[in-house]
Amino acid sequence: MDAPVPPMPAPLCLVTNKDGVLSLDPTALAVLRGVTQPVVVVAIAGLYRTGKSFLMNQLAQKRVGFPLGPTVHAETKGIWMWCLPHPHRPGVALVLLDTEGLGDPNKDDDHSDTWIFTLALLLSSTLVYNSMGTIDQRALEQLRLVTELTKHIRVREEDKDPASNYVRVFPVFVWTVRDFTLQLRDGEMTMSEDEYLEEVLRLQTGDGQKTNERNELRRCLRNFFPRRKLFTMEWPAAGADLCRLEELREEELQPGFRKKVDAFCRYIWEEAPVKVLLGGRQVTGSALACLAEKYMAAISSGAVPCVESAVTALARAENSAAVQAAVAEYQKGMEQRLVLPTASYEELVAVHQDCEQRAIALFLSRAFADHDHKYHSELVHKLEAAKEEFRRRNEEASEQRCHAVLQELWRDVELRLQKGDYVAPGGAQLFKEDLNRVLEEYKQRPDKGVRAEAVLNVFLREREGLEQVLKVTEAQLELMEKQKEAAAAEAEAARKAAEAKQEELQHSMQEHMRQLEQRLKEEKQEWLNEQQQVMEHHKKEYEALMREGFRREAAAMQEKMTELQKKNMEEYKALMEEGFKHMSMAMQQMTEQMQKEKMAAEISSWCRTCAETAVKLVDLILSDSE
Repeated sequence: MDAPVPPMPAPLCLVTNKDGVLSLDPTALAVLRGVTQPVVVVAIAGLYRTGKSFLMNQLAQKRVGFPLGPTVHAETKGIWMWCLPHPHRPGVALVLLDTEGLGDPNKDDDHSDTWIFTLALLLSSTLVYNSMGTIDQRALEQLRLVTELTKHIRVREEDKDPASNYVRVFPVFVWTVRDFTLQLRDGEMTMSEDEYLEEVLRLQTGDGQKTNERNELRRCLRNFFPRRKLFTMEWPAAGADLCRLEELREEELQPGFRKKVDAFCRYIWEEAPVKVLLGGRQVTGSALACLAEKYMAAISSGAVPCVESAVTALARAENSAAVQAAVAEYQKGMEQRLVLPTASYEELVAVHQDCEQRAIALFLSRAFADHDHKYHSELVHKLEAAKEEFRRRNEEASEQRCHAVLQELWRDVELRLQKGDYVAPGGAQLFKEDLNRVLEEYKQRPDKGVRAEAVLNVFLREREGLEQVLKVTEAQLELMEKQKEAAAAEAEAARKAAEAKQEELQHSMQEHMRQLEQRLKEEKQEWLNEQQQVMEHHKKEYEALMREGFRREAAAMQEKMTELQKKNMEEYKALMEEGFKHMSMAMQQMTEQMQKEKMAAEISSWCRTCAETAVKLVDLILSDSE
């Protein structure tokens, strides 16, 4: 289970802005890395001194947090971050990002506005744009940054039309208009806030340069942000009280303002989505910190931040961590459930298979974009190595136990040998009885493990020299017979172990294939859902253009949809081929492992042949002695 959000009593500066130079604050990054839960990231942007920080404090359910400030000077510099437990979703963190106000006349460098807005856009799952008064042409002009995003964001490294993919990665767009005094009416008809927003974003007729520029902004907002929401809010308080919003009690705020702020907060808490990557992978706080580092590195180097490149870099880090976590989960399960030595190899294999299944599931739940299957292959090798280590430890524990038992049981026989009891008359029968007693008691002793027969065989072979001491034919024959039985038992055990190993590897391969197939199905569905959302958005935009009479633009949109469908089919084919390639490589890997084990089985068969030859030699000796 993911750890809870670390306590964060107040916001921290995530992105500092010193003289127009942006950088990430290590303390805030460390806090973000400690958030292992999925995150809902809400960023707010807009002109300076428009009350952005007040709304963020409301979302945090705190009266004091992000600084408000009663003067005309901007309080927030850079991007401030507040990580909190989500008020409505257990197991999810709410990350609030309060950005430096746009258009501050005291700033010498306008580029920082662009990059702060770009970072807020790239990091958030919901972007709140805050403005004052009404949504007129002036308010739209203040969002001119949106039309310049193609210069500052790329979804893919190789992309001739960067804007075409923005709909796949851009956040939900929420517009809050403060100090709103207009009535939402169209003639005699009452309009909703969302209808008002869509009316404002309608394309204007005409072919002049000014009309084209205005339509370009509207077109960008419509195309980049398919999910749009508007909240209009009246004045929060009267007169001098506006300067002390942080101090006012809730009942001192205007009722209409309180109602709209409550509606805004409910919408964010209930509807704002978890941040996801391309392909539908949820972003955790630690992943968000990694993305922030990649985007900031690109900005600092003068490059254009690329979503795909950042996700690829994140995937490398996450996939390495997924392998480590899966192996650790496997080892933890084996340590907790195995009591060494196990009674049989099958018992170890049963625990191994269950722990392996859990480890694979954990890896596949966390890994993504493993296109060259490097990390899956690494996991397969590490799980196999870990299993072999447990097998070795199991055999070692068994050998230690068996040696201790035999040493204990043989002690009396050793004493009699030293006293010469077995070379006296009747000594042969006495040795036979003592040897049978040792073997019978050894057989009855519990917890000897998988090496019981092998250790016994070695034990008996080591006592072949007793024939020089015993000088008793019957005793020699008895000892040789037991050696023969032990050798046959060891050979049979080796054969069964080889067969069990083959079955085990086959089971392991089937488990890998089952989980890989399930994951491929999930990835396919995630991809289809993503493409369907994009197509539905373009279809709605096409229908809106037709309704508004922009047939030329609608035809261009239809052509774009046709091209997108063709491109989607190519991507889908590539996705399926990649999936089948992944499964084929995994099967090949398992098959190679089984072939290696088959060689081991052949070596075991050769050893068994040697053992059988030794048995025949014993038979020959016995026949000669008779």
